[in-house]
Amino acid sequence: MMSDKKDLDFYMNLAYKAEMTPEEDGSGFNGEISLLKGCMAFGETIEDAYQSLIEIKRAWFEIALQRGWEIPVPSVEEVKTYSGKFNVRLPRYLHRELVEFAEREGTSLNQLVVALLAKGTGQSWPLETVVSSPSHQPS
Repeated sequence: MMSDKKDLDFYMNLAYKAEMTPEEDGSGFNGEISLLKGCMAFGETIEDAYQSLIEIKRAWFEIALQRGWEIPVPSVEEVKTYSGKFNVRLPRYLHRELVEFAEREGTSLNQLVVALLAKGTGQSWPLETVVSSPSHQPS
């Protein structure tokens, strides 16, 4: 017979929306799961902030379960997930320029493209910490 008891594993496996925002001074990133009041973390990189947030989320659930608090679960809209990957076809000259620019800046092509896309969509992203100003002219 299966138990209806919702345990730590049950809650940890739900897809809670995590919001990551950069510090204005470029010193790191803040992570928050707004559905879980007070569930916030900080990290010097977005990856560090996310890992810290996962640890804080686990602690949040442990405390809530121990104290018998009601734990909110994500709605169907919040469960919608994205892989974080997509393919982009671009001209070879642009691919080459982006790779060379990333190398000059000492960052990966992926980080460069993420920063440029974030800036292009109006997201606040510490772009200046990843890149200065790329040349968009073919060489």
